[in-house]
Formats: sequence, C-alpha cells, structure tokens
Amino acid sequence: MGVLDGQVALVTGASKGIGSELARGLAAEGASVAVNYKHDAAGAQQTCASIADAGGRAIPLSGDVSSGPGACALVNETVEQLGRIDVLVNNAARTRFGPALDVTDKDFDDVVNTNMRGTFFASTEAARHMLEQGSGSIINISTCAVRLQIEWHSVYTMSKGGIEALTAQLAYELAPTVRVNAIAPGPTKTARSLEYDPNQDETWGKIIPLGRMCLPSDYVGPLIFLASDQSAFLSGEVLHVDGAWNLQGKTPPMGDLDLSGDFTRD
Repeated sequence: MGVLDGQVALVTGASKGIGSELARGLAAEGASVAVNYKHDAAGAQQTCASIADAGGRAIPLSGDVSSGPGACALVNETVEQLGRIDVLVNNAARTRFGPALDVTDKDFDDVVNTNMRGTFFASTEAARHMLEQGSGSIINISTCAVRLQIEWHSVYTMSKGGIEALTAQLAYELAPTVRVNAIAPGPTKTARSLEYDPNQDETWGKIIPLGRMCLPSDYVGPLIFLASDQSAFLSGEVLHVDGAWNLQGKTPPMGDLDLSGDFTRD
C-alpha cells in the first residue's frame, strides 16, 4: 500500500532527468502518473515502461506548457484519460544560461514562457479540478539559484523567483482545499548537466557541504512528503534540497562550462 494509492499525478517535463525520477517515485507510492513530454516521446515511453515493469500505471502525454492553452489542455487530457488529478508537479523548465547583457527576446521568451507561463496556467487549470474534488496538492520545482544569485542565471533565476512568489500566492488563494509548495533543487547530476561539465562530480562535490552533487532520486522523498497527507498542514513553503549548498553558495566559474547546447535545444 502506497501513500498515494488511488490518486492521479501529472508531472510536466517527465521524459528524462529529474522529472522522470519524480514520475517513478509517485508511481511507486501508488499514483497513476501522466508523464508529459514535449519532443522526447521515446524518453516518456521509457519512463512509462519502467513504471509498468515495477507494477505501476503511467501514460505518456504529449504537450507544450509554454502556452496557456497548451498547459490547460495537458491538465484536462490527464483528467480525461485518468479520471481526475490529485497531484500536479510543475517540473518542465528551460535554461539558456549566459550573461544578462547578451539575453535576447528569443532567449527571454523561451525561458519565461515555459517556466512561468506553464507553471501558472497548469496550476490554475489543475486547481479548478482539485477544488471541485475537494483536495489536491501542487508542487512547483524551483531552484536554489533564487537564493544564491548564480552568475549567468538572470532570466532563469527571475523565472524561478516568480514561481516561488506564485507558490505563496496560490497557497493563500487556494486554501484550505488545495496545498501549494515548492522544491528548490541544488546542482543535480543529469545527462543535461554532464553536457555542461563532464567533470561535475569533482567540480561540485568539493563545494557542496554534504560532499556530492544532488541526484534526481534525492527529490523523491521530499516530493512524496509534499504530495501526500504526510504534509497535510504545510502550504506555501519552499523546501531546499541541496546538500546544504545554499548555506554558503560557492559556485564554479560559469565561463568554464559548455553552455552552447542551451541555445540549440528545441
């Protein structure tokens, strides 16, 4: 018996990386999971297959949350196919790291539309269903960069700071029926981060107090806590899961990292 038995969860951007691990974690606790992807259908299918192999239930859902209608359609497709929505995880995100003075309109729109517009409209659409059902939990994925102001993160940090402000606002507006919280990850070892720095274990391990990079699996326990009744009296909070990194905030020079993939990735 899992703490989310009988519930339905939607995880945006769940075909790979942190999102894929979060989807598997929710399924392991009994939730039926909608695994959202934008382009990576194969990755979403692989995530769903791994959930099915472990005895869980998941479906892949194509959708682009960078527009309001797209985000709303994704939520409603989840309800149509799985019957309801109890947990929404706003994980889909864009980066485009680089000096603030080099940011273009295209860079700005790419990051803000997915990170802020997607989170806002997916949350409000999910809230309509949750309010009607009488319960629900929304978990936004932020970043410790909001607290630390990391070099070359201007648009990304701005968008995630907006998500944290939205977390508090919706927690207030949707109480007492729907709870809204956020997880702020630290530097995380994923295929994407390896593109930036192949030596990331050494780079980050020596400056994170707990001695290593974050792993996607580190966020599963906090997610289940926030999604379930284990946190029934918790709303409007941002939970930092970063190996105590935000306590001192040392970072490697961004200029040493290969960021070119950010500007060619669809």
